[in-house]
Amino acid sequence: MQRTTLLILFFCFTSLAHAKQHDKITQNNPPATCETPASLSCVYGLTTNVPGCPIQGTTAIPTGGWGAIAVVEAYDNPYAAQDLATFSQQFGLPACTTSNNCFSVFYTNNQVPPFNAAAADEHVLDIEWAHAMAPQAKIIMVEGQDDSVAEHMSAIQLASQQVLQAGGGLVSVSWSVSEFSGETAYDSYFQTPGIVYVVSSGDYSAPARYPSSSPYVISAGGTSIVRNAQGNFVSEAGWSTNPSSPPGAKSGGSGGPSLYEPRPAYQNSIMRIVGAARGTPDISFDADPNTGVCVYSTVHGGWFKDGGTSVSAPALSGIINSANRRSQSSQEELTYIYNNAIKNYRAYWHDITQGNNGFPAMVGYDFITGLGSTRSYQGK
Repeated sequence: MQRTTLLILFFCFTSLAHAKQHDKITQNNPPATCETPASLSCVYGLTTNVPGCPIQGTTAIPTGGWGAIAVVEAYDNPYAAQDLATFSQQFGLPACTTSNNCFSVFYTNNQVPPFNAAAADEHVLDIEWAHAMAPQAKIIMVEGQDDSVAEHMSAIQLASQQVLQAGGGLVSVSWSVSEFSGETAYDSYFQTPGIVYVVSSGDYSAPARYPSSSPYVISAGGTSIVRNAQGNFVSEAGWSTNPSSPPGAKSGGSGGPSLYEPRPAYQNSIMRIVGAARGTPDISFDADPNTGVCVYSTVHGGWFKDGGTSVSAPALSGIINSANRRSQSSQEELTYIYNNAIKNYRAYWHDITQGNNGFPAMVGYDFITGLGSTRSYQGK
């Protein structure tokens, strides 16, 4: 693909698309308020319901998974494998190691990238939560040499190749950039036959961001978990912390109509909302750092609570993987999701009607949570 200097200036990816807000690190135990694989599996109807789905009192975890889920990262985290092992042991997940052929790492240019402490938490967040939601799937981590455009795209290509060699599955991408006029030229990177791509919608509230706005990916938005004083799950809201702040200072799940990508056929059922544009996000998962998930990171110093739509992409990749439809493309999967939502919306999706990222949450589809969050494995 030919790249001009001007295009590169517009398309300068950041390695992480979310502002982290961490609980106090507890070296030996996860923070009491971080959501666990069991608590969120209960909230999303993936395991047997426990009334209130309390964080401390819910233990059932997902059991599904097939093929592989690849996560795309910038730089190297040499502690990722041992951190995944600690996470798995803590929550009773099956071991996913290099020795049992569940976990593997690949590098662009066949060269170990330099270590970058600022990017290290993203690696473990992605692999831990993909594994949490699809414990029987292989987890592949692909590391680029840096966070440049060329390295991101090379990593996506390598991730696609490795997933195909593992029998198929998904590629999870947890970064985003402001939309730009040449973005459609990059859509081909997300069209490898046999692969479903799930991409974080972004963490800067509205508007839509790329590559989430590509019609060839599933755009993963963010929610906030609402619990009562007793710690019981009550509802979800669209993640929106300060949508009225200036661009660059906002935080919350990104979304909106794309400036450059036309509406794909699978969104014809919501054309009255999205108009002629590709609308984002498609579906959502807990992403608010204040109601975030448990993560273990050696680089960070132990257990902490993390958030951002960087959680949504790997977790939703795991859920879609465990649903076991084995779609051959993102568009096939999205066609299935939207068509089933027409007939079975309230049975398959939590309709989230609170929150505002610059666009208000509404009944049905909206630009902050898309169709909403899952109620089960059905419809995906």
